[in-house]
Amino acid sequence: MGMSHGYGGSGDNDAGSIRTIHRAIDLGVTLIDTAEVYGPYINEELVGEALKGHRDKVVLATKFGLIKHSEGDEAGLDSSPANVAAAVEGSLRRLGVDHIDLLYQHRVDPTVPIEDTVGAMAELVTAGKVRNLGLSEAAAATIRRAHAVHPISALQSEYSLFTRDPEDGVLAVLAELGIGFVPYSPLGRGFLTGQIRSADQIGENDMRSDNPRFVGENFARNLELVGVVEAVAEEVGATSGQVALAWLLSRGEHIVPIPGTKRIARVEENVGADAISLSAEQLERLDSLPPAAGDHHNEAQMRMIER
Repeated sequence: MGMSHGYGGSGDNDAGSIRTIHRAIDLGVTLIDTAEVYGPYINEELVGEALKGHRDKVVLATKFGLIKHSEGDEAGLDSSPANVAAAVEGSLRRLGVDHIDLLYQHRVDPTVPIEDTVGAMAELVTAGKVRNLGLSEAAAATIRRAHAVHPISALQSEYSLFTRDPEDGVLAVLAELGIGFVPYSPLGRGFLTGQIRSADQIGENDMRSDNPRFVGENFARNLELVGVVEAVAEEVGATSGQVALAWLLSRGEHIVPIPGTKRIARVEENVGADAISLSAEQLERLDSLPPAAGDHHNEAQMRMIER
């Protein structure tokens, strides 16, 4: 996402972003995640360009549901069967592929029964255009209903040392049903790396500028939490970001975090988290951290998350 959307200055160095994707593949990264709404559309085009000659090396995931194709490509929830079909045709074209390995519903649409949406997604599996189905930010009951229509392979929701919401029932359902978990924003939108020391570092055109965790007293409180992560990082000779990722990786083999970046150096750092070993005492210290102060999205975005 960050290569084309969200963090300010995105989309201004596509050649560098493509080199970063290539470096990730060279390092053994096999999951590439995008969405039609990133840009919108330009991130899928970027990923498609980067994967030329590399398609068979990756699991390619994209998402639909935040653009209304029947209404002039307006922003908004729409997981109607017709919109699912239109979205996938567009994604296939932009990505330059004949199938999507993992197709997610980006957010649950309360106006469309999940059975209808997953039914439409399942038809695309039958047609060979999609291989596996996923949901994003869905509640436990919705996951069960969706899985009863067609096997759900993965749930993508926010999960990190800052955001522990999935521990309230969702993780147990995923384990019961054998569904993989893909945490987005595993580094707390960069906060957990320790590189953000002041709210002044966030530009006006950065999506974090109205994120409750990056303003006022919440920012100061969350900086204190980062201090605990930094202390563990110093003990193990790693970066704070690597510790945050290592903590997530310790939660289970079915958990696959997706830290985003535009830079080769950050990809190399993130991949290095796989070699970090945290002691039981260090894991306990991290586990005992309270959730970050403030919601993990602004008010409008929080309304689109099932709870």
